[in-house]
Amino acid sequence: MRVSPPVFEAVAVESGQMFAQAAGASTGVIPALLATGQDAVAAQSGPMGPAALESTVARIALAAALGLFLGLEREWSQKTAGIRTFSLISLLGAVFVVLDREALLVVGGLLVVVQGVLLAVQGLLADDEEDEGLSLTTSTSMLVAYGVGALVATGFVIEGVTVAVLSSLLLVLKRELHDIAWGLSREELRSASEFAILAFVIYPLLPSDPVEIDVLGAPVPIEARVAWLMVVMVAGIGIVNYAVVMNYGGRGIAVTGFFGGLASSAAVVGTMLDHVRQRPDADAYAIAAILLANAAMALRNLGIALVFTLGSGRLLYGALVPLGAIVVGAVAIAAYAADWSEHVEMELVDPFSLRNALGFGVVFLAVLVAGSLAEIHLGRLGFYATAAATGLVSSAGATASAVMLYRVGDLDGAAAVVAILLATGSSVLVKVALAGLGPDRNFAYRVAGWSVLLLAGAGIATALATV
Repeated sequence: MRVSPPVFEAVAVESGQMFAQAAGASTGVIPALLATGQDAVAAQSGPMGPAALESTVARIALAAALGLFLGLEREWSQKTAGIRTFSLISLLGAVFVVLDREALLVVGGLLVVVQGVLLAVQGLLADDEEDEGLSLTTSTSMLVAYGVGALVATGFVIEGVTVAVLSSLLLVLKRELHDIAWGLSREELRSASEFAILAFVIYPLLPSDPVEIDVLGAPVPIEARVAWLMVVMVAGIGIVNYAVVMNYGGRGIAVTGFFGGLASSAAVVGTMLDHVRQRPDADAYAIAAILLANAAMALRNLGIALVFTLGSGRLLYGALVPLGAIVVGAVAIAAYAADWSEHVEMELVDPFSLRNALGFGVVFLAVLVAGSLAEIHLGRLGFYATAAATGLVSSAGATASAVMLYRVGDLDGAAAVVAILLATGSSVLVKVALAGLGPDRNFAYRVAGWSVLLLAGAGIATALATV
């Protein structure tokens, strides 16, 4: 239909009037429209907005990268499932989490399980025993990859990365882990299991708050977890010492004396006495081994004093100078007196004995109770006498007891340091007495002379440091 010019002009005039009216009202309409647009943009920054989109994409990419990282070792081992398979499995877990459908996540997990089972069955039917084990490992690793993808997409990024790195480390260290497992004896495996029970089963079950027990009418505060941690630490030192001595015990006296003294300085003395009986001319390095055992004992006591007071806000720094002087002095005397070309074998039956650990715990608690009672009824001198007597049996137990009493406020810093030094000095003198049981009088005299010099030097260093 053709529009005539007059009609067109009328329509144009009317449209112009309407536009003018709208322009006049724009001061209210346009700001409203802008505000509405800003609200819409702000709404887009929610779960599906640009920020969330960027975060989701980054998590999906990280899930794929971690899957690739997990599959790297499998690819290098030329397994059926490699880099691409593991990366896709992690992506699958991440995508199902992003879709926020629990059913999809469960179905995806079941699919990975089925795929892993099929791969494991294929490995079980294989003729090669090594392929059988590797197929089982690969199928399990696929489940881990799926879980890593789900963790990262859910927001547990640190946890997902940790799982991926630890899993990859386990895959890479296959040969080393197998060598360690196959090289363990029955006694070593039993000791490791017992240590795990002490450290990871019993310790978490103990109360974290101090508990007061009534002994002869006197309240004795006991921190059960700290007391048990002492037992765990001594047992752990014994395991480390066993591993070092078994690997390096025959390569030098430093390893034999020092690391042997961490667990049992009396055992070092017994070993050296036996060796001196067989070779009387070997007394020089036997003396050095005993002195290094003293250094290890003092270092262990210093570690107990510092580590177990570090988190309490009352660091027992007063033990640093005297015990440090014993460590330095013993090492210096050993370096002077020893014939470092000699070697000695030291046999240890078990790396860790549950009976010995529990025995240490009993000694520790007995000293703690006796020391508290002596402090209450006999004063400071009674506690000092208890610490000195206990040091003849276990300087670590006496040190731990003094640290416990210091932590709960029953002893001040100076008294705790004196008790630790008395226990350490008693342990040094015990070695002198044990050396005197040997047939070589000259050997016993030299051990006594160097030990007295060691204690005197530590006393002088302490006096100079406190002036």
